Amino acid sequence: MIYNVIDLFAGAGGLSLGFKQTGHVNIVAAAENNPNARKTYKRNFKVERLYSDVRLIDYKELKDAVGSIDIVIGGPPCQGFSNANRQHSTIISMNNRLVKEYVRAICELQPQAFVMENVAMLRSQIHRFFLEEQDIDNAKITSLPLSEDKIEILPKYVNFDNSITFLNNAQSEIGLAWAESFYKTINVLYRYRINRPKFDASLKKYQKRLIEKLEEIIRLTTETKDPNAIQHNDSEMAKSLLQYIDGKSTFEQVVARIECSILVQRAILKIKELSENEIHVFGYREDNGSLVAIVKSYSVLDYIRAILENEPYNYTLNESTLNAIHYGAPQRRERFIIVGVKKDLNRKYIFPEAQFKEGEYRTVHDAISDIQDIEPATEVNGNYIELEPHPDAVGLEKELRGRLLYNHITTATRETAMARFKALKSGENFHDLDPALKTTYSNAERTQNTIYMRLKYNEPSGTVVNVRKSMWIHPELDRAVSIREAARLQTFPDSFIFEGTKDSQYQQVGNAVPPYLAKVIAESVLGILSHAEA
Repeated sequence: MIYNVIDLFAGAGGLSLGFKQTGHVNIVAAAENNPNARKTYKRNFKVERLYSDVRLIDYKELKDAVGSIDIVIGGPPCQGFSNANRQHSTIISMNNRLVKEYVRAICELQPQAFVMENVAMLRSQIHRFFLEEQDIDNAKITSLPLSEDKIEILPKYVNFDNSITFLNNAQSEIGLAWAESFYKTINVLYRYRINRPKFDASLKKYQKRLIEKLEEIIRLTTETKDPNAIQHNDSEMAKSLLQYIDGKSTFEQVVARIECSILVQRAILKIKELSENEIHVFGYREDNGSLVAIVKSYSVLDYIRAILENEPYNYTLNESTLNAIHYGAPQRRERFIIVGVKKDLNRKYIFPEAQFKEGEYRTVHDAISDIQDIEPATEVNGNYIELEPHPDAVGLEKELRGRLLYNHITTATRETAMARFKALKSGENFHDLDPALKTTYSNAERTQNTIYMRLKYNEPSGTVVNVRKSMWIHPELDRAVSIREAARLQTFPDSFIFEGTKDSQYQQVGNAVPPYLAKVIAESVLGILSHAEA
């Protein structure tokens, strides 16, 4: 039996590849927003219907063209929110809305089963939706457990009298909200408030056009008969920056002035964002001196359950966190999986049992040692390397090695990076470096343990991310891990070819579901469907 599958948020196609490897599915359509990932997907799957925007898919038209969809798969991004990230300049992750697009696909296609994968943290309460205006009249949503949340609009130390009145008006009043280009420039300076050399370098880079804008702010404020608090703050910031450029103001003074103005601008953007996204605000008030917006939220998981478990859709939802290391991948990578099965199939779904246990795990050596002596390229050029046959190969080498080696590409190593490479031993990372080799980071102590990590050959790797950004180092060679090596750690065979820029290829690999994990999930779902038909 062959089952029709659609992959939403397909990325490069790790989930699709696992399903395809079962030999029992026909991938009739996929959706992926990233142009480079879409090129990769098209090259490897030759699917005719490859959508760029999941929000625009007409599922009735799709079913009319290809027939019923048996299985929907995909990993909608969901970043959630928490008090920890409220200090960011945006409140609402548009990615969260994509979860609702995935749910729309299930509701309109009504497949026999669906597989939704995401990071294990999706199970936590930080992954939530804000209550929107359209939710107020939806009984399924208003009956969910709702929590009251306070979104900090202005922190205590920059709040001012009647701030909410000013900020509400600031959405439309010319002269209060900065132009986007000016905001970005000041935001860059503020980002380096704890790193004066980088602050000064950025200031010098933007100085010419910045001076013109700062002088304009001072002039307009002077010409205003009764400038308000925001205009006064901006004028004082402009004066302080100009004085700093002339050497007449201290670094601490200019940072304090920038902070006052940039946080007010962020407040304006936050209120505008709440309005544009139709978030239902129950009111604004002061809370321990800070200005906060009162909203309510519900968990993503509660939402999925409320919509799909009940009439008229009637799915049984099964949830588990699976680690790719238990299914033959040489890396520790947890993914949260929801498998939904139509209740009328009368089949109990069971997640696949672990195939590898402690002491049996595959290692980095198993995955990449056979190509250690092959010099990687440093530029994307479409070329490949012919590999000699390895008739005695076993395990991962036998399973992943091809005759042609594509994407064996790495970064060109600069002097500073090479010094770090040479200094780090197997298993060490950025924090093990001498302080003299950490000076390019604005706050070295906050650097993650995965940065400049030299892999261990005799162990599985940690979770593969964008290993170029993380600067993962080869276990034995003084160079970065190549795209192909990262792909092998993800269990992509050499026959799977990545397209796009170097950065994009690294990112595609890091974002993917390991095909080995996808395959065991696919087999478990197909087992349910085939038994239901027997």
